[in-house]
Amino acid sequence: MNRLDNSLVCVLAFAVIALATGCGSESSDTTPTTEDVRETSEKAQAMTAGAVDDARIIAAPENEPGSWLAYGQTYKEHRFSMLTQINRDNVNDLGLAWTKTVGDWNQRMQGTPLVVDGVMYVSNGWSVVYALDAATGEELWSYDPEVDRSYIRLACCGPAHNRGVAVYQGRVYVGTFDGRLLAIDAATGEKVWDVDTWHPTALGRFNITGAPRAAAGKIFIGQGSGESKRRRGYITAFDAQTGEVAWRFYLVPGDPSKPFEHPEMEMAAKTWGGEWWKFGGGGTAWNSLVYDEELNSLYIGVGNGAPWPRVIRSPGGGDDLFLTSIVSVDVETGRMNWYYQTVPGDNWDYSSAMDMTLTEMEVDGVARKVLLQAPKNGFFYVIDRTNGELLRAHPYTDGITWATHVDMETGRPVENPEARYEDNPQWILPANAGAHNWEPQSWDQQKGLMYFYYHDYANFYSLDESFVKTGIYKTRDRGLSLGWGEGEYRRRLEAKAAPRPESKGFIGAFDPLTGEYKWRHRLGPVFNGGVLATTTGLLFQGEGDGMFVARDTDTGEPIWRYDALGRFSSSLISYQIDDVQYIATMVTGNRALELAGTVLVFKLGGDEVIDAKEPTRMEIPEQPEVEVTTESYNQGDALYHTHCANCHRGIGVTTVVATVAPDLRSMTREIHAQYAEIVLGGARADNGMPAFADTLSEVEIEAIRGFLVVQANQIRSWQESRQPKNESAATRQ
Repeated sequence: MNRLDNSLVCVLAFAVIALATGCGSESSDTTPTTEDVRETSEKAQAMTAGAVDDARIIAAPENEPGSWLAYGQTYKEHRFSMLTQINRDNVNDLGLAWTKTVGDWNQRMQGTPLVVDGVMYVSNGWSVVYALDAATGEELWSYDPEVDRSYIRLACCGPAHNRGVAVYQGRVYVGTFDGRLLAIDAATGEKVWDVDTWHPTALGRFNITGAPRAAAGKIFIGQGSGESKRRRGYITAFDAQTGEVAWRFYLVPGDPSKPFEHPEMEMAAKTWGGEWWKFGGGGTAWNSLVYDEELNSLYIGVGNGAPWPRVIRSPGGGDDLFLTSIVSVDVETGRMNWYYQTVPGDNWDYSSAMDMTLTEMEVDGVARKVLLQAPKNGFFYVIDRTNGELLRAHPYTDGITWATHVDMETGRPVENPEARYEDNPQWILPANAGAHNWEPQSWDQQKGLMYFYYHDYANFYSLDESFVKTGIYKTRDRGLSLGWGEGEYRRRLEAKAAPRPESKGFIGAFDPLTGEYKWRHRLGPVFNGGVLATTTGLLFQGEGDGMFVARDTDTGEPIWRYDALGRFSSSLISYQIDDVQYIATMVTGNRALELAGTVLVFKLGGDEVIDAKEPTRMEIPEQPEVEVTTESYNQGDALYHTHCANCHRGIGVTTVVATVAPDLRSMTREIHAQYAEIVLGGARADNGMPAFADTLSEVEIEAIRGFLVVQANQIRSWQESRQPKNESAATRQ
């Protein structure tokens, strides 16, 4: 049973009983039994489960600050808790209230849990949705959309992840990793409808990892996988009740020889060059969609271009609209109100799909309705949301080398002429991972401060080797079509370049108007999770090393820590039930500790513990004998980093971030024996490992295997050299 306000249940139960028994009618003498009351109460709760609408979300800050009804808390997406029970004086009494395992170790937990009438709705990496009692963690229901796990081959960023659900009009909506949008009954967990969001105009298939948004009777969703072969981005509005398409707004123009879907695409096509439509162009809306109830507008954060280098994607082109833009669309008509492009002619994967916050502030003596965003490119934007006018664009990091500043007269960034990697392959800041990525920010309206984490992390940019030699670039059938080169070719270029800048992570309290930090602190890990600030002066964050931390918002100094054992790249929320305040987040699993993806919920006096094993080192089994030549090793190296490293981590390549997929150097002899069947035949497609028979030959996969065996033997040799001399082989096993 869902937890609902008892008074509401009683009122509804009485109303249903009255209708069923003729209560109030002089001719009725029927007295309801205890069973009648019980059944009616259940019906009343079912009728109200997930009873969220626009008015309730808008009024939530004043009427129910203990709920978390939408992805960003409300339509304004401030992610700032007004609850007061947990404060700086008692935060050291914070402990685990409950945990719930919702994923396995190879899913990244990135979702934002929602809490509606005492029920938590949360999704895991494979888009499985859970309804949990928000006070105890008891599972009320779960729904598995049975995602086609072979879609992992399309993902830009490794294994499965999903940023959450929407709860609206009695239903729970989720976008799936294989590109569908589902409506689920909030009371029963039964599927209501299931639609495929893909349309042939998008060219190739795609993933959905972002959370849908619900407003004005519609469900809005974009898609990811912009660099996976050929993709053309768009945003779709579906009718919340029927799942029918209300409108679709394209973000990149298609083939100009065919009719344009809407006038904005004809305008955008004039800013592209070459035969861009053969590459797709990218421009997917993979994360941020924000509804403005005051202007009845939807703000779309648009992703990067694909392939990344504009000389390949759009030779001779201009701004390549609407890449790396914020686009305002009328919710009823699907027509554009305005756009602002943060990176014209995107050349670096500087997506603008990061979270956006809506608020009001005085700018240069004038009251403005504004939109705030810190996208990948390193500049923090204040934009008038009524017309798209740029009001501020301050750098939020010292680590920007691609541009010198944003020209406030033109609204355009001024590119650094020395950072042209087309002529001079080099390390550039920020990396394609951005200075700030999707990890949520938190806005303190009273102080006028934005709390968020960012990192200085460089990427080595170059052009694809075949394009440099021939001027021709061919998109891949599998893997990512980045256009930047791979393997030994790339490492030779890196060796000739200046040293890579140091990687650093930071957290700070930033003033968007002045561009100054009230405070800023360096973090230990480079990659970390989002933040949540509270009115009681606390700032919560899950750090990349598994530490869950509370800081003082006045100084930024940490005052409480909890070792969650896994890794954080997630969101946080706070909610309240029966006068108890909770802080909730999700932690990605840790294979070494046999820890799965888990919902973590904290309260004052909580005394639960995380169930995990003792850590173990990476075990490298004895490897089979394989014939490896210098030529085949180099070929395997290049092929591995082209087709495998996106999921299984880079080996000796500093710009590939490790993921949670298995390290292929730890393959056993048994797996080696099944290797061809797995890689070519798809024997493990159900686990997310697709078949590559249409992409790789037997000779090529053997070259990859040889490369992995050599790498595995190097680790075994290193480990054995560090064993105590008197330790026996039996002990080492």
